[in-house]
Amino acid sequence: MDNNIVRKHCSFCGTKGKRGMRFGGGLGAMICESCVSHYHEVFASAAKTSRAARPPWEAMSDAEILSNLPLISQTADEVNEFLVEWVELARSRKLSWAEIGKAMGVSRQAVWERFAQRVEKLRAQASSA
Repeated sequence: MDNNIVRKHCSFCGTKGKRGMRFGGGLGAMICESCVSHYHEVFASAAKTSRAARPPWEAMSDAEILSNLPLISQTADEVNEFLVEWVELARSRKLSWAEIGKAMGVSRQAVWERFAQRVEKLRAQASSA
Protein backbone atom coordinates (compact mmCIF):
# COMPACT_ATOMS: atom_id res chain seq x y z
CA MET A 1 0.00 0.00 0.00
CA ASP A 2 1.21 3.48 -0.83
CA ASN A 3 1.62 5.32 2.47
CA ASN A 4 3.67 8.20 1.07
CA ILE A 5 2.05 11.31 2.53
CA VAL A 6 3.39 13.48 -0.31
CA ARG A 7 1.12 11.64 -2.76
CA LYS A 8 -2.00 12.07 -0.62
CA HIS A 9 -4.59 14.80 -0.04
CA CYS A 10 -6.93 15.38 2.88
CA SER A 11 -10.34 14.06 1.78
CA PHE A 12 -12.02 16.77 3.85
CA CYS A 13 -10.20 20.01 2.98
CA GLY A 14 -8.07 19.01 -0.03
CA THR A 15 -4.73 19.94 1.56
CA LYS A 16 -1.86 18.21 -0.22
CA GLY A 17 0.36 16.13 2.01
CA LYS A 18 3.87 17.37 2.77
CA ARG A 19 6.78 15.87 4.65
CA GLY A 20 6.25 16.22 8.37
CA MET A 21 2.44 16.44 8.13
CA ARG A 22 0.35 13.94 10.01
CA PHE A 23 -2.53 12.29 8.16
CA GLY A 24 -4.90 9.62 9.36
CA GLY A 25 -6.42 7.18 6.94
CA GLY A 26 -9.41 4.94 6.66
CA LEU A 27 -11.07 2.98 3.90
CA GLY A 28 -10.03 5.27 1.09
CA ALA A 29 -10.20 8.56 2.96
CA MET A 30 -7.37 10.61 4.42
CA ILE A 31 -7.72 13.33 7.03
CA CYS A 32 -5.15 15.94 8.02
CA GLU A 33 -4.38 16.93 11.59
CA SER A 34 -6.09 20.33 11.13
CA CYS A 35 -9.35 18.69 10.06
CA VAL A 36 -9.18 16.24 12.97
CA SER A 37 -8.89 19.22 15.35
CA HIS A 38 -11.70 21.08 13.57
CA TYR A 39 -14.11 18.15 13.63
CA HIS A 40 -13.20 17.33 17.23
CA GLU A 41 -14.33 20.87 18.16
CA VAL A 42 -17.47 20.53 16.04
CA PHE A 43 -18.51 17.25 17.64
CA ALA A 44 -17.72 18.49 21.14
CA SER A 45 -20.44 21.15 20.86
CA ALA A 46 -24.10 20.41 20.17
CA ALA A 47 -24.56 23.84 18.56
CA LYS A 48 -21.56 23.38 16.26
CA THR A 49 -22.66 19.84 15.40
CA SER A 50 -26.11 21.14 14.47
CA ARG A 51 -24.62 23.85 12.21
CA ALA A 52 -22.25 21.32 10.61
CA ALA A 53 -25.18 19.02 9.79
CA ARG A 54 -26.24 21.39 7.00
CA PRO A 55 -24.51 20.63 3.69
CA PRO A 56 -21.70 23.16 3.12
CA TRP A 57 -22.61 23.64 -0.55
CA GLU A 58 -25.88 25.32 0.43
CA ALA A 59 -23.93 28.42 1.46
CA MET A 60 -21.37 28.31 -1.37
CA SER A 61 -21.22 30.66 -4.31
CA ASP A 62 -20.99 29.30 -7.84
CA ALA A 63 -17.26 30.13 -7.85
CA GLU A 64 -16.77 28.15 -4.63
CA ILE A 65 -18.66 25.18 -6.10
CA LEU A 66 -16.42 25.27 -9.18
CA SER A 67 -13.25 25.63 -7.11
CA ASN A 68 -14.13 22.47 -5.18
CA LEU A 69 -14.61 20.26 -8.23
CA PRO A 70 -10.85 19.61 -8.73
CA LEU A 71 -10.49 18.72 -5.04
CA ILE A 72 -13.36 16.23 -5.24
CA SER A 73 -11.91 14.77 -8.43
CA GLN A 74 -8.49 14.38 -6.75
CA THR A 75 -10.11 12.58 -3.81
CA ALA A 76 -11.98 10.27 -6.20
CA ASP A 77 -8.72 9.46 -8.01
CA GLU A 78 -6.97 8.65 -4.72
CA VAL A 79 -9.85 6.43 -3.57
CA ASN A 80 -9.75 4.60 -6.91
CA GLU A 81 -5.99 4.00 -6.53
CA PHE A 82 -6.58 2.80 -2.97
CA LEU A 83 -9.16 0.33 -4.31
CA VAL A 84 -6.62 -1.01 -6.82
CA GLU A 85 -4.16 -1.52 -3.95
CA TRP A 86 -6.79 -3.42 -1.96
CA VAL A 87 -7.60 -5.63 -4.95
CA GLU A 88 -3.87 -6.30 -5.34
CA LEU A 89 -3.75 -7.18 -1.62
CA ALA A 90 -6.63 -9.63 -2.12
CA ARG A 91 -4.86 -11.20 -5.12
CA SER A 92 -1.59 -11.45 -3.16
CA ARG A 93 -3.53 -13.53 -0.63
CA LYS A 94 -4.54 -15.85 -3.47
CA LEU A 95 -8.18 -14.74 -3.47
CA SER A 96 -9.76 -15.44 -6.84
CA TRP A 97 -11.15 -12.89 -9.25
CA ALA A 98 -14.54 -14.57 -8.68
CA GLU A 99 -14.32 -13.99 -4.90
CA ILE A 100 -13.30 -10.36 -5.41
CA GLY A 101 -16.07 -9.81 -7.94
CA LYS A 102 -18.65 -11.34 -5.60
CA ALA A 103 -17.49 -9.09 -2.75
CA MET A 104 -17.87 -6.06 -5.03
CA GLY A 105 -21.23 -7.18 -6.43
CA VAL A 106 -19.98 -7.69 -9.98
CA SER A 107 -18.91 -10.63 -12.11
CA ARG A 108 -15.47 -12.17 -12.12
CA GLN A 109 -15.00 -10.90 -15.65
CA ALA A 110 -16.02 -7.34 -14.77
CA VAL A 111 -13.60 -7.13 -11.85
CA TRP A 112 -10.80 -8.74 -13.89
CA GLU A 113 -11.33 -6.29 -16.76
CA ARG A 114 -11.32 -3.33 -14.38
CA PHE A 115 -8.31 -4.30 -12.26
CA ALA A 116 -6.09 -7.03 -13.75
CA GLN A 117 -3.74 -4.80 -15.74
CA ARG A 118 -3.39 -2.27 -12.94
CA VAL A 119 -2.79 -4.99 -10.34
CA GLU A 120 -0.06 -6.53 -12.50
CA LYS A 121 1.50 -3.10 -12.99
CA LEU A 122 1.58 -2.59 -9.19
CA ARG A 123 3.19 -6.00 -8.72
CA ALA A 124 5.83 -5.23 -11.35
CA GLN A 125 6.63 -1.89 -9.69
CA ALA A 126 6.88 -3.54 -6.27
CA SER A 127 9.19 -6.28 -7.51
CA SER A 128 11.50 -3.81 -9.26
CA ALA A 129 11.73 -1.52 -6.19
